[in-house]
Amino acid sequence: MIVPLLLLVLSCAAIAVGLVLPDAQDIVLIAGPSALAALILLLKALFAPRSKAIRPSQDAPETWVILDCSNVMHWKDETPRVETLHEVLTEVKRRGLTPGVVFDANAGYLLAGRFLNDRDFGHILDLPRDRVMVVSKGHPADPTILTAARDLKARIVSNDRFRDWADDHPELRQPGLLIRGQYRGDRLILDMDAPATV
Repeated sequence: MIVPLLLLVLSCAAIAVGLVLPDAQDIVLIAGPSALAALILLLKALFAPRSKAIRPSQDAPETWVILDCSNVMHWKDETPRVETLHEVLTEVKRRGLTPGVVFDANAGYLLAGRFLNDRDFGHILDLPRDRVMVVSKGHPADPTILTAARDLKARIVSNDRFRDWADDHPELRQPGLLIRGQYRGDRLILDMDAPATV
């Protein structure tokens, strides 16, 4: 926000100089559009949504879990299902954990046949928007999941082993960081018995 403000101030100063000095009137032709562009950038910065990073609220409990939703949604019959996400979320909440969820950009297409953003998934899963993140197209969700877990000292609900990211995230070697899950028939089983050492 500082850069657009600085550009606006400089452009307005150049316009003032161009209007005061008779030999510098041509500068208004450049400074005028520049001031307008700087004003637009400043307004966009002021009214842009804040960072989408998953963060704890002031009154949230400290026991967080991050759901790797693009993995979890396939747990039942290897078919992407919103119902599976609801069931896993219900179970982690029942156990007193505070969930944050992360999706790959294509998750909406798999679940609903169209792109779904943070707000859409927050509505579908009945979660506050600041606990939902859809990773940008072309970027893997794994680093975001691992970083959020590290920042929140959270465990991760996923059957992924995150092997490609182990060098950057040595905490993956800690027992209990990953909470694995599966269905036996229609019954959800979460492996929460391993001790959490995050």
